[in-house]
Amino acid sequence: MKDKSLPQTKKIVVFASGKGSNAKKIIQHFDSHAEVEVSHVFSNKKTAPVLKMAHEHGVQAVHFDKAALYESNELLQMLQQIKPDLIVLAGFLWLMPKAIIEAFPNKIINVHPALLPKYGGKGMYGSFVHRAVLQNNDTETGITFHYVNENYDEGEHIAQFKVPIKPDETLDSLQEKIHGLEHEHFVQIIENLLQ
Repeated sequence: MKDKSLPQTKKIVVFASGKGSNAKKIIQHFDSHAEVEVSHVFSNKKTAPVLKMAHEHGVQAVHFDKAALYESNELLQMLQQIKPDLIVLAGFLWLMPKAIIEAFPNKIINVHPALLPKYGGKGMYGSFVHRAVLQNNDTETGITFHYVNENYDEGEHIAQFKVPIKPDETLDSLQEKIHGLEHEHFVQIIENLLQ
């Protein structure tokens, strides 16, 4: 059992909007880690399964609305009290406001399900990305880990990982491949950044 009162424990805060399969992998990985913990999961959807999953894993689950993020400093102040070493966007679909980005420089990361700068920007997430990749007959795709700035998917790249696209690739099979890549690399990227 880790002693959460130790000052060297590094804190991760995860933002997610949906099921939270990446969030779950991250929580499970760091659950047995001596120096790192996922302290909070934030979601903009009250009914998001990720909140229930976080709660079941003993992680504080927090729901917030647009006003808390964009019209007040409520969320910013909460984050400043938590003092996370890293804020991880794992399937979080809203743009981070400037005040939060400035308060946590190079401490907010995102994973995008394509090889940026291709298939990035507003509205490009999940199946919308994979559909575009297939429609353009690309021979490879992948994921991009990047820092978050004020524009969708435009922050500095941290790492990219590729997979080939087969001629008979379907939307489902491609989505599965991309999820596999995310699950394979997410925790390693986080560990590298926290070192």
